[in-house]
Amino acid sequence: MEKAVGSPSLGCSYPQKNAEILSSQYGINLFLAGLLLTFAWAVHAVGISKSHLLSYLITLMLIQLLWMLWYLCRSCKQRRLIRDKDTHAGARWLKCGITLFAVITLVLDSFKIGYYIDFSNCLSPTEGIFPVTHAVHTILQVYFLWCHAKDIIQSFKTLERFGVIHSVFTNLLLWTNGVLTESKHQLNEHKERLITLGFGNITMVLDDHAPQCNCTTTTLCSIFSQGIYYLYPFNIEYHILASTMLYVLWKNIGRKVEHHQQHKTLFKFHGITVGMIFGLIILTSTIAIVVVYLIQIGRSKIKSELALTMFYLHAIFVLALMCTAGIVALLIYRLEDRSLDNSKNPARKLDAELLVGTAAGSWLLSWGSILAIICAQAHPKYTWYNLPYSILVIIEKYIQNLFIIESIHREQEKVNDDIKTLRIVTISRGNTLSLTPLYKEIYNDRAARADGEVPCLFKGSMCGRENGGGAAKEETSHENSSVMHSGSDFSFCSRNSVTNHKRRILKNIAAFLFLCNLSLWIPPAFGCRPEYDNGLEEIVFGFEPWIIVVNLAMPFSIFYRMHSAASLFEVNCKT
Repeated sequence: MEKAVGSPSLGCSYPQKNAEILSSQYGINLFLAGLLLTFAWAVHAVGISKSHLLSYLITLMLIQLLWMLWYLCRSCKQRRLIRDKDTHAGARWLKCGITLFAVITLVLDSFKIGYYIDFSNCLSPTEGIFPVTHAVHTILQVYFLWCHAKDIIQSFKTLERFGVIHSVFTNLLLWTNGVLTESKHQLNEHKERLITLGFGNITMVLDDHAPQCNCTTTTLCSIFSQGIYYLYPFNIEYHILASTMLYVLWKNIGRKVEHHQQHKTLFKFHGITVGMIFGLIILTSTIAIVVVYLIQIGRSKIKSELALTMFYLHAIFVLALMCTAGIVALLIYRLEDRSLDNSKNPARKLDAELLVGTAAGSWLLSWGSILAIICAQAHPKYTWYNLPYSILVIIEKYIQNLFIIESIHREQEKVNDDIKTLRIVTISRGNTLSLTPLYKEIYNDRAARADGEVPCLFKGSMCGRENGGGAAKEETSHENSSVMHSGSDFSFCSRNSVTNHKRRILKNIAAFLFLCNLSLWIPPAFGCRPEYDNGLEEIVFGFEPWIIVVNLAMPFSIFYRMHSAASLFEVNCKT
């Protein structure tokens, strides 16, 4: 009988597991084919042109558009088909973030369309079709994620698995294409900067795949070509965020959800003034450093060295502050006794894996710089600042990952049950009086407790017997005195005060680290990359090997900062 009962569940789960494996293999092969095509175009493989790569990407986007339209139509016709929702997936702030990046991506597509029009005489038609298709794809995908990112699909599961995984790897390929295009632009300026620093022995011809014809309107062409590369960082972040949200949707297909009350997490500026002020100072100074760096680097040897020194000193100071803040937060967690939430949560698991996985990109670059400094025979003065900078990058990410992962796994603090059900019993004249404050009165004092004040639980909440008014007051006074002397019944007041102070410190730390991560995202995203411009690593490892390492690791390093900022925003809301 036990076998008979168990067999249906096994029969149901086995095909679904197969569908998951098959769909994941389909997505990986789809991605590898596109990755190889992208690589072939980048190295000028015989018979492979940019039009072949763009045609492949256009085909993938059109297939995803058809699937999303089918899903949206089916959802509208059968509104009761999908009932369960994953409350942890597709947070509102995440949707707002991806919408912002999508709007800037649409601006990028419009620039590409204008660029194609100006160079239409020598560009393939696919270069004009691609931005149009991409713009339509972006609009529909953002709408789809706003409406259905929380869905837990329970019908047509096999078909939906292939549709969602197709969307995941389509976005990853679009991300790869953006990273490659942006990296090629960075490399075009890289060699000139190295020559100004005195590394003239490095020789390598870099090709930027520029159009082989003249522009119809020179001014517009210059605006479009320069604007495109400044907008690529937002396009890159958009596609990686979309792929992660779609991956969570794919993991949730067929999932059984435990229905429990979900606490709303709202962002509040109250109580985080200190963290915001220091964070904004770091953000403002970082923007100023990036502007000066981009202006000075490559002008002359002295100016380039000063720009690199300035960057390293500022980064060392910021990373040291972040390490200190992270250590303080972890010490506060060690002093608290709160259980961790180990329930199944695909979104939270993906967040933790992405933090550790993408941090490996920065760690790889940092260890490369450390080895280069140790092994190099000649050391220009500015390269010595790279050593503490690289060490702090490793330590800071290690500490910050511990803080974020523990924060997202900690159970949300609930209202103390003692406050809800508090009943004070006293003995008077051999009778038991039940002195129960009104539920509303206790909860009206929650704001006072948040500021560390002790709530007045007895104000107007005691009732005497219908004796004389004076006797009742005297009895009430006596009972108040006896209750207030029993400090053990009100120890939660002092505990709440300490807890509130700890919570306020943690919220300020999360706000400070949030702005610091945004600050550290800006330099590499907009071309301030000392890993390229330092020159020492190229001498030790060779130009081509180090450039390959940087081009592989830098996208993960950039994504890490944005993902950390998003995670810290969630931590601030939960704390």
